[in-house]
Amino acid sequence: MKKISFIHAADLHLDSPMIGLQHLPIQLFNRVKESTFTAFKKITEAAIKLEVDFVILAGDLFDGEDRSLRAQSRFRMEMLKLAEKEISVYVIHGNHDHLNGSWVHLDMPENVHIFKPEVESKLHTTKSGVTVRLYGFSYPTRHVYERKIDNYQKTEGADFHIGILHGNEGAGTEHDNYAPFLVKDLQEKDFDYWALGHIHKRTILSEMPPIIYPGNIQGRNKKETGAKGFYHISLTELEPTADFIESSDIVWETIEVDASSADSLQDILFLCQSTINQCRKEGIGTFLDLTLKNILLEDVQEKRTMEAELFELLLDDEKDEHSFVWVVELTIQEKMEVDKEQLKKEANFYSELFSTIEQLEEAGIGRNSLYDHHVGKKFLSPLSMEEQKELLKKAEKLLIDLLYQQ
Repeated sequence: MKKISFIHAADLHLDSPMIGLQHLPIQLFNRVKESTFTAFKKITEAAIKLEVDFVILAGDLFDGEDRSLRAQSRFRMEMLKLAEKEISVYVIHGNHDHLNGSWVHLDMPENVHIFKPEVESKLHTTKSGVTVRLYGFSYPTRHVYERKIDNYQKTEGADFHIGILHGNEGAGTEHDNYAPFLVKDLQEKDFDYWALGHIHKRTILSEMPPIIYPGNIQGRNKKETGAKGFYHISLTELEPTADFIESSDIVWETIEVDASSADSLQDILFLCQSTINQCRKEGIGTFLDLTLKNILLEDVQEKRTMEAELFELLLDDEKDEHSFVWVVELTIQEKMEVDKEQLKKEANFYSELFSTIEQLEEAGIGRNSLYDHHVGKKFLSPLSMEEQKELLKKAEKLLIDLLYQQ
């Protein structure tokens, strides 16, 4: 029975700057800087260990169009390891590392096959004589909005057919709509597998044929939570198998903890430490966004100490841990019953405040003057509806707290 085995990875974002983490202790900061390379090494290690026929990298290998020399050099080193084992690598470039960027060019070894700007196919023959035709294209510029899927045409004569596409499934609205497609578009091509890239969340759009986003190989911020990695795919004439392999050296987690049962600062500290230990993963670092909800401390001194020292206290024991759990953000939500109707009666300002917040909830933060500003909008990432509501909730609470203190 004819069979092929390969690795499918995407969105490597090698040498990603990990914005906002410069405040870390030097040993953790250095590990963060290395994390995308550490994750990438796990791809080549798995390819060699599993003796795959080839590797597919479905776009955004590099984080920017300038492709740092460091990133190219480290990428080339891993490709040479695969070349020694006669493992071919099929590459498309995406919107982040498009072909029109400006960079110092490093030649890649002969086992690396890069697709051109127009959709083309490449024929691969395995050591056992099985033939595979791979189809794909690299982004010529950063913005590719046309339906490139229409240019994928099956060429008969191979045992297996694999499409490689860096683009956005038409039903998704959270990402730029590059090279858009619908699942039925891919299914109609009658390929045996679709290796997708662009979406950083691991998603299986179809099982027959497999149409898979592996997600990125290393989470880079609190929006990219959980295990990240790639797939080991086996195709036969009967059925496919897809095994996920985790590659991330550091994972991001977001946890909310109900602290209503905590009667003292010591209780709160123990609760935080218990949560941190539950998040700890052997051999992997964790960045934790921790929210403590429903806190009610009657002792004023304990409350002040919690606000001033708890965050730093939770970090003290993690600096030298290999399997660290580093709290990158600590949100303390005190239990406070607010009677909005009563507040409105006390002062007209409250009526105006709550009315303004309601208007923002309807219009969306993303549509205010800051996001519409020609300079500001270049540097602001779009906010999801949940994030907008959370920001408004925090702003409302902060204003009420400040007014209560007057």
